[in-house]
Amino acid sequence: MARKGICFWLALAALSAVGAKCASRADFLAQYKGTPYEDSRYHSGAQKIPGKVYCAYYDRGGEGVAYHDSDAKNNGSGTLNPADGSYLNEFRMNEGVDISYTKMDRNPPIDNTQYDRVQPPANMFYVGWTVPGEWFNITVDVKQSGWYNADLLFTSNRGGTISLDVNGKPATGPLKIESTFDASDPVAWRQWHHWNIAPGILKVKLDRGTNVLTVHILTEGQMNLAYFDFKKSG
Repeated sequence: MARKGICFWLALAALSAVGAKCASRADFLAQYKGTPYEDSRYHSGAQKIPGKVYCAYYDRGGEGVAYHDSDAKNNGSGTLNPADGSYLNEFRMNEGVDISYTKMDRNPPIDNTQYDRVQPPANMFYVGWTVPGEWFNITVDVKQSGWYNADLLFTSNRGGTISLDVNGKPATGPLKIESTFDASDPVAWRQWHHWNIAPGILKVKLDRGTNVLTVHILTEGQMNLAYFDFKKSG
């Protein structure tokens, strides 16, 4: 009887833990005021996992809800990329997160050079001008509960660290971003445009359905973050 009693209480504790986890996730999602990004050129709804989760399609909701940025100015859209009425140059230009896009066949070359470790797609939006303390949320729709690995497409002038939360709770420790600095490139500003893949940079457990991912910039900054490519682990 004593052994059966112990087993009963262990089982009850396990069920309680599962219930608390579900309640915590449900509570976070119920209180969260951000919404998935949408526009007429992109799509509506949460980004899908498995698949590529693009950083520039972070949630709507504004400063302190969907993101935190060190200043209210978008240093890419509407600034570096002049406000000329085009979708690429004006993408989310009135929001604080700094966004640009990959530019091919320019003179001098920018995002398609021999200094890339990986060739990025053309006209791909990415989050840049990153500063420690900044963060942004991305709502995702997970097809199946379980563990997922993710690769990251990025550039990094001097290295640094990021981390990921899931539904408001830390899901990783600091994730090291290797520098893509290449002293052989004679164009100084192009050090921000040497693209690379960080394979399997993170591993997280995700529940089926809606989840909110928070990407934190921890150290160094000045990284360009394009997308996380989530794949089912195992």
